[in-house]
Amino acid sequence: MQNRKLVIFSVLILLGLFFIGGYLYKNSKQTSVTKISDEQAWLLQKPYSYVIGNKKAKVQIVEFFDPACGACAYFYEKVEELMKEKEGKMQLVLRYAPFHKNSNYAVKMLEGAREQGLFIETLEYMFKTQSQWIENHVVNPQKLWALLPNIKGLDMDKLAFFMNEDKADEIIRQDLEDVEKLKIDKTPSYFVNGEELKVFGWDNLVKLIDSHL
Repeated sequence: MQNRKLVIFSVLILLGLFFIGGYLYKNSKQTSVTKISDEQAWLLQKPYSYVIGNKKAKVQIVEFFDPACGACAYFYEKVEELMKEKEGKMQLVLRYAPFHKNSNYAVKMLEGAREQGLFIETLEYMFKTQSQWIENHVVNPQKLWALLPNIKGLDMDKLAFFMNEDKADEIIRQDLEDVEKLKIDKTPSYFVNGEELKVFGWDNLVKLIDSHL
C-alpha cells in the first residue's frame, strides 16, 4: 500500500514538472519571438513609412512593394478588402523595393504626390494603369508622367519641382538598404507583427494574419 502511494505521488510530481516545463518553454518561445520582432522593428518601419489603417491595431503588416509589380497591384486590393472586413484590427505599412528597371522614377512620382496629400489616389491609379506605362517589365517614365494629370487635384508643376529634389532618393536608398538586410528578393514581401511570410501566397498570408489576431 505504501509503495502504491509512493508511485502515485511520483507520477503526480512528474506530471507537474512536465506541465511546468511546457509552460516555461512556451513562454520562452514567445519571448524569443517578441525579441526578434523588436530587433527587426527599425528595419521594418521607418518614421517616414506610409501607414494605412489603425496605428494601434493588433496586427501590423509590413509590405515591401514595387509600383511596377503586377502581383503587388493584385495583393493590394486583396489586403484592402481584408482590412475592411477586419476593421480597426489591422494596419498596413508600405515600404519600397523598386526592383523593376526605372521603378525609382515611379516611386519618386508617388512620393511627390504624397507631398500633395494624394498618395493613395496616385498609388491606386498607378496600379490600375500599369499596362500603359510598363513595357516588358521596364517602367517608361515619360508614359507614366503623361498619365498623372488624370489624377484629380495633382499639381504637375509642384510634382516636377519635387522630382528634382533629393528627398525621395533618400527614402529609396534607405528602403533598399533595409531590403538587403532583410534579404528580400521579391515583391510583394510581407511581415506580420515582425514574422516573415515564408511561403508566398494569399491563403498563406491570411493564415499568418489570422494567427496574430
